[in-house]
Amino acid sequence: MDRTPGDRGVAVVSGASAGVGRATAREFALRGYSVALLARGRAGLEAARREAEALGAPALAVEVDVSDPAAVDGAAARAEEELGPVDVWVNSAFASVIAPFTRTGPEEYARATDVCYHGYVNGTRAALARMLPRDRGVVVQVGSALAYRGIPYQAAYCGAKHAVRGFTDSVRAELLRDGSRVRFTEVHLPAVNTPQFSWVRSRMGARTRPVPPVYQPEVAARAIVWAAEHPRRRRYLVAPSTVATVLGQRFAPRLLDLYLARTGYEGQVRDAAPPERDNLFAPLDAEHDHGAHGEFDDEAREVSLLQEASRRRGALAVAGLAGFAAGAGVYGLVRAARS
Repeated sequence: MDRTPGDRGVAVVSGASAGVGRATAREFALRGYSVALLARGRAGLEAARREAEALGAPALAVEVDVSDPAAVDGAAARAEEELGPVDVWVNSAFASVIAPFTRTGPEEYARATDVCYHGYVNGTRAALARMLPRDRGVVVQVGSALAYRGIPYQAAYCGAKHAVRGFTDSVRAELLRDGSRVRFTEVHLPAVNTPQFSWVRSRMGARTRPVPPVYQPEVAARAIVWAAEHPRRRRYLVAPSTVATVLGQRFAPRLLDLYLARTGYEGQVRDAAPPERDNLFAPLDAEHDHGAHGEFDDEAREVSLLQEASRRRGALAVAGLAGFAAGAGVYGLVRAARS
């Protein structure tokens, strides 16, 4: 059925100038939402706005650093003034450092935490200030397999993602106690082919890369929009590798320790010099748009069978695929740890 652009409501997406946020904003536009795009990079934001408008969606681009609570609240106010009441708020902003913890400075660690954790807190606060009086709305927290299992050289990012889970559980329980109909859901992603691996601050002595298997950002975007429209589930795990990581941590954490100790460095670097500039404190897409995709199109997967099963075949198929993925993942870890 054809829909009037914007008739599905208003979706706000942070981190919308590139990567997963960029693809998610485009997916919301395709689904008939008006979209408010939040990020630091002016050129990336404007390109994202043009993409949404080309799809027929009303769109607003707001330059904002999500670590600034007043600025985030101001962006939310602009979204409601220019587009209408916010129905969905997606927290997906990212900036981090990949380095040994002992070589990560306090200001770098604080900055990564401010974006990847406090940015989610600030976005959630701004969303609830508007959703709670109306007693409706959905907040989507974009997480990661690394919200369940920390990996070497990403202590700041993994710590922030773990914190988002705890924060969300607390707020969700408070709203349930109050009888609110505002919903929270989390979408935990596998490795995704985004520009972040060209942008992230690195002290690895080489250029970084996502840990395979790698998926395209459109896979993440479809999962996020699906979760926003089906928020009764507390969490969505996108891709078998995410399920394997979660269950591996639950049932074989020591094996994961050993496996990651042996593979954590090699799995995150490639034979190329690290970038001369990074986006930890300033955006890299202020002058030039970099789009949603990173440098791994040749290996990135276009579909997650687990996500498609979740959308089309129901809980039984998801459980079967998840169980198979988890068994295969743990078996692989056992072999690797013993080798």
